[in-house]
Amino acid sequence: MTTPTQTVRDTAPTRGSAPADARGPAPALRKTALYATLVTLALVFLAPLVWMVITSLKTYPAAQQIPPTWLPDPLSGYGYEQILNSSANPVLRWFLNSMLAATLHALLVLATASMAAYALARMRFRGRTVLFALIVGTLFIPPTSLIIPNFLIVDELGWLDTLTVVIVPSAASAFGVFFLRQFFLSLPRELEEAATLDGASQWQIFWRVVLPLSKPALATLAVLSFLTNWNDFLWPIYVLFSPEMLTLPPGLGLLQGAYVTDYPVIMAGAVLASVPVLILFVLAQRHIIQGVSRSGLKG
Repeated sequence: MTTPTQTVRDTAPTRGSAPADARGPAPALRKTALYATLVTLALVFLAPLVWMVITSLKTYPAAQQIPPTWLPDPLSGYGYEQILNSSANPVLRWFLNSMLAATLHALLVLATASMAAYALARMRFRGRTVLFALIVGTLFIPPTSLIIPNFLIVDELGWLDTLTVVIVPSAASAFGVFFLRQFFLSLPRELEEAATLDGASQWQIFWRVVLPLSKPALATLAVLSFLTNWNDFLWPIYVLFSPEMLTLPPGLGLLQGAYVTDYPVIMAGAVLASVPVLILFVLAQRHIIQGVSRSGLKG
């Protein structure tokens, strides 16, 4: 027999619950607002890129038109023709110089940073903590304050006006050491201990166990190092003098005249400089996300 107290208890709403019709639309509204925000941010970030491509396909008078138009009318390859056929401004040579310098720079950073980071993460030696603190401390030194000392050093080495001068000096990356060390610390030590029991040396453990497991972090550091060298503008201006030895950032600066700005030519050069970066990011974005999440860094 049901008592009145039991009836009231059974019919009373559960604490913390809400009617289905009251809580149903809320997740859908939040999801819609989230997607709307993401689409808006994507449009904001893509608009300059789209405008760059469109301007590169305009004629010189169309690019100077006020108010500007979104669609190129007429469609023209004037900017690309000027870049590819110009003997005074060898943009293709600058492009190849940048590709070679950025690729070799990224490989050097991976080599130096991975070995230093592994030693600081796994090897026991006196002064390890102090050494790591000194390396991280160099991140707080403004890069512009090192231009003159670095210039004097590379001058003594005879590297001025060569690609070596934009590849080697910044290959000892303090950020790379810090980034990879954080990733190496997240790897289980049991794998290295098992390799030690199998008779593997310290180098074999590093080369055959640690590095294969660190592909996401290595890919992330390679992309960041490539982009840093690819976009470097200030240092090449000081150390590269010949037009044929320039890289893309300082070379594209020469395309702007003293009195007239040829926007289709400048934008065509910018498109040429953006293509490798976009391709590299598309290919490596999965590894970048994994590398950053595993290393403990947050943006």
